[in-house]
Amino acid sequence: MSAYGAIARDVLTDPLPATFWGIQRHPSTYVTLHHLTAPIAKSLPGLMEYLAAVMAKEIEDGLTYPQETMHPDAFEAYFFSGDVFLAIAHTGTIGGPENSETDLTIEEAKQGRAWEECIAGYFYVKPNYPGRSSHICNGGFVVPPQHRGRGYGSALAKSYVHYAPKLGYRASVFNLVYTNNTASVRLWEGLNFKKAGLIPKAGRLRRRNGDGEEYVDAWVIYKSFVDDGSPA
Repeated sequence: MSAYGAIARDVLTDPLPATFWGIQRHPSTYVTLHHLTAPIAKSLPGLMEYLAAVMAKEIEDGLTYPQETMHPDAFEAYFFSGDVFLAIAHTGTIGGPENSETDLTIEEAKQGRAWEECIAGYFYVKPNYPGRSSHICNGGFVVPPQHRGRGYGSALAKSYVHYAPKLGYRASVFNLVYTNNTASVRLWEGLNFKKAGLIPKAGRLRRRNGDGEEYVDAWVIYKSFVDDGSPA
């Protein structure tokens, strides 16, 4: 739920095609990105529960999201109120050029592995504002702790820029990119996102050393999908 209440969004009849994305840091690794709906997630044993548990732990850690808690029952309403994309990790030669399409399903990409082993990350895309400003989207990203530091975050970010315009959005804004999350700030700036403003002391976050909490500034970060030559 946003400050504007529930924000309606257009729902695609069919999911967008899955795509290939290389991992620059590890050339022998790649991911496939899959457009995930709630019914599909619920049809795959353990998937929704795993995604909810990883998100709950991320929020509990108190370093990146503004929420303080998220009950598993609230995860679906929050995350799947938008379009969700799931990254499945693979080892070997990438199956096609970067961002090229594949018919590989989530079950085929999983290859019998546990979700903990194969899910490199996931994100949602949803309107940031209602009605007349609903063409501007927002995204929320999660990389499971065991897969961090492998370059998967960069693949998720690039695929976000690929998929968001295909969902009809003309721009993206991230409302709270905390300034101490320097890796995230560098990542978005590397994809030509711009700092649109600074919100002083926007987050009461836990200190990374575990010694209490502190107030942290946050950037508002923006990118047009139209002005830079990307499709409308």
